[in-house]
Amino acid sequence: MLIFDLFKMAVRSLVANKMRTFLTALGIIIGVASVISMISIGEGAKRETLSTISKFGTNIISVRPGEKKSRHVRSGQVETLTFEDAKAIEEHIGLITGVAAQVYKGAQIKFGNKNSSSTIRGTGREYARLANYQMDKGRFFNMQEVNTSRRVAVLGATVVKNLFGGAVDPIGETLKINGNNYLIIGTTVAKGALSWFDPDDQVFIPVTTAQKRQFGQDYLQTIDIQAENIEDIETIKADIEALLRRRHNIPEDKENDFHVQNSAEWLNSWGNAAKTFQYLLGGIAAISLMVGGIGIMNIMLVSVTERTREIGIRIAIGARKREIRKQFLIESVVVSVLGGGIGVLIGLGISRIVSQMSGWDTIVSINSIMLAFGFSVGIGVFFGFYPANKAANLNPIDALRYE
Repeated sequence: MLIFDLFKMAVRSLVANKMRTFLTALGIIIGVASVISMISIGEGAKRETLSTISKFGTNIISVRPGEKKSRHVRSGQVETLTFEDAKAIEEHIGLITGVAAQVYKGAQIKFGNKNSSSTIRGTGREYARLANYQMDKGRFFNMQEVNTSRRVAVLGATVVKNLFGGAVDPIGETLKINGNNYLIIGTTVAKGALSWFDPDDQVFIPVTTAQKRQFGQDYLQTIDIQAENIEDIETIKADIEALLRRRHNIPEDKENDFHVQNSAEWLNSWGNAAKTFQYLLGGIAAISLMVGGIGIMNIMLVSVTERTREIGIRIAIGARKREIRKQFLIESVVVSVLGGGIGVLIGLGISRIVSQMSGWDTIVSINSIMLAFGFSVGIGVFFGFYPANKAANLNPIDALRYE
């Protein structure tokens, strides 16, 4: 008997029991839809996060203070990182394009009768370029204003919106930060708020002004350094560590009193965590597909039992074992292909809905579709073989006597 004839017989059998066929395929449908939607959502979330991180600059190496320890108990950060360290890095470390020393605290800001709380970030003239801030109006402060601790300020977009609301041009106006007057010299283009941080809700002032005239502290909280090429980051990190150890007089047997980390390390850590989460979701979806396969095998065994006399008659009139085996195997594969196809459509639909609800793009790759669909077909073949083989090996006399 031709394959096409066996296929028609399998389809007729499945159509005759529509509800049973649907319920048999349901496990495959859920599994395939889960694989496609989870992978697409995971890839979309990964791309969105990487895009968000890139807003804060690329090839960035950050130096932060170490932690105080007393009898192995951490008790805050050390205060040994200074503005002179930042200048030494800028003067003596090669392969870099900029250095930005930073201190930051929350403060009350006021213009006219409006006030709000924002982050005051004291930094250097290179910070806007390193952190990918674009100027909307005016300019960022220059080196002379940093060296002379001028009271000048550049406002983020959220601060402009909260205090000025578009009615007044902020450039040239005077802003109060904790009661101290600052001349507004520029505003930045909005980057967009993140779930945990709004980069536009900041006021930028010269780092020396922040240290001497605003916060009253002589240490830094961060030094950001931008490498010219990502391939040079490890070399630059080693040079910075060596330089700061010399400047801080740290003996060879002592740990650093600072941390040097680059954005690539953070991205790799996040990427590994995301990949692990994706594997976890993929594993859950694979288990769902396996359960669907077991459902197929169970229903096919029931079908073989119900059609025992039919099988006996076919064998008695000349049907060969391999034809019986093929017939039931084709039924199993048709169910899995049908379930896989519906699962692909539902998975694409879920991805589209999530994309519209979340506001970021999910990524459906052809590989994830082929993987899920191919796995569902494999499940149909694997779990359909045992019932098909059982049907093919029935004794025709016993089958004809079966009631």
